[in-house]
Amino acid sequence: MAAVDISAPDFKEAPYWWEAAPPSKAAVPALPDRAEVAIVGAGYCGLSAALELRRHGVGVLVVDAVRIGHAASSLNGGMVAGSLKVGHAELARAFGPERATALLEESARCLPFLENLLEREAIACHYRRTGRFVGAHCPSAYAGLAGRVETIKRLTSADAWLVPRQRQREEIDTDHYHGGMVAEASGALHPALYHCGLADAARRAGALVVEETPVDAITRRASGFMLRTSRGVVEAREVIVATNGYTGAVMPWLRRRLIPLGSYIIATEPLPPETARRLIPRGRMIVDTNRVLSYYRLSPDGTRVLYGGRASFRRATAREAAPRLHAMMVSVWPELARTGVTHAWTGNVAFTFDHVPHMGVHEGVHYAAGCQGSGVAMATYLGHQTALKIAGRAVAPSAFDALPFPTRPTYTGDPWFLPVVGSYYRLRDWLERRLAA
Repeated sequence: MAAVDISAPDFKEAPYWWEAAPPSKAAVPALPDRAEVAIVGAGYCGLSAALELRRHGVGVLVVDAVRIGHAASSLNGGMVAGSLKVGHAELARAFGPERATALLEESARCLPFLENLLEREAIACHYRRTGRFVGAHCPSAYAGLAGRVETIKRLTSADAWLVPRQRQREEIDTDHYHGGMVAEASGALHPALYHCGLADAARRAGALVVEETPVDAITRRASGFMLRTSRGVVEAREVIVATNGYTGAVMPWLRRRLIPLGSYIIATEPLPPETARRLIPRGRMIVDTNRVLSYYRLSPDGTRVLYGGRASFRRATAREAAPRLHAMMVSVWPELARTGVTHAWTGNVAFTFDHVPHMGVHEGVHYAAGCQGSGVAMATYLGHQTALKIAGRAVAPSAFDALPFPTRPTYTGDPWFLPVVGSYYRLRDWLERRLAA
C-alpha cells in the first residue's frame, strides 16, 4: 500500500459532487428582525421543514453558519433508504413492542415520501430506485441477514432476498463477502443536486434562507425566542434546531445526546465502461455488515466508484484518510489497486446512544436529529414531520416524536471515546473474517 501513490494527477480534497453542484455563491440577503419560525441549519432537515411550513402559509427564516453545500447534506454518498439500523427486539426493549412496530413502519415510509417530494418539486438529482446489496462479512452475518428478509418485505412492500456466496457476482464482482441480501426499497441520487434543489424549492415557496450566519445563542422570551447571530438579532415565535452532526453550543442539551462521527469518501478516476458495469452489474447501492462499515456505489454516470466508510475514528483530513479507504476498496476489488483517486472528502454524521433518530421539543425549542448515517430520506422526513407539528397539520404524532432521549454522565458532545470503540469494532470484524477464512 505504501508503495502505491493513490492520487490521480487532478486529485482534489473536495467532494466529487461539487463538480456538478458547487456550494452557493449567491448574495446573502439581509437578516430580518422577526420571523414566525426560525430554523437553525439549512441541511435536508431544515430545508424540508421550511418547505412544508411555507406550504401551510407559515413564515420561515432559515439560517446556516456556512454556505448551502458545505455541510453533510452535500457530502454524503447519496444512498437513499429509510430503514432503521436496529431491529424490533432491541426497539421493544427500549420503547415497548407497540412503539417499536410504529417506529419500523414509519421509517419504511421515508423512502416513498422522498420520492414523492422529488416528483412534486421537480428536483432533478439523478434519482432512481436501485435497490441495495448488503454484503455479509462472515457466515454468521449472512445467517443474521436471513432473519431480516421477511420483515423488510413486509415493511417496505418491496422485494428482498438472500444472495448465496456462489451467486453474489450477479450483484458485485467479488469474492470478498460470504453472500448477502438484496433489498429493493433503496435508491440513489446526487446529494448536492438534491440539496440545491431542495433549497430552491424552499425559496420558491417563500422561505428566506440566509447563509453565513452562525447562531451564537437562543434565548427564550415571553413572546417566543431571540436568536443572537453574527449578523444581528432575530425574534421568532418558534425555533427548530436542525444542525445534526454539526450541533454546537447553541443547544447544549441536544449536543449532549448526539455523537458526531466523521465519514470519509473517495472517488476513483474514470474506469473503462465495461469494468464499471462488471464491478456492480445491476448498479445497486452497496453496504456491508462490518461494524466499521463500508458503503459504496457507482457515480450517477456509471464511470467511477465512490467508496465511503469509517476510515478514521480520530480527527483526520480527507487526504489522510484516503489511503485507508483505497485499501478498503482494494480488499473488495484487488484489480483497482493502481486506480487513482481524484476526490476525497469528509463530513459529519450524527449517531445517538440508542441508535434511533429523534424529534421533539426541549424548553420550547424543536429539534430533529440523529439519523445514524441514513439522513438523506430520514432527515428530510423528520423535517417535514416537525413542520406539520408546528403548523398544527399532523394527522397523528410521529413515532419518533418525544422518545426518551438518552445521554451519558459527563458527556458534553465531544466523542473522545470513539478511537477506543472504533479499534474494538475493527478487531471484532477482523477476528470474524479470520475465523471465516
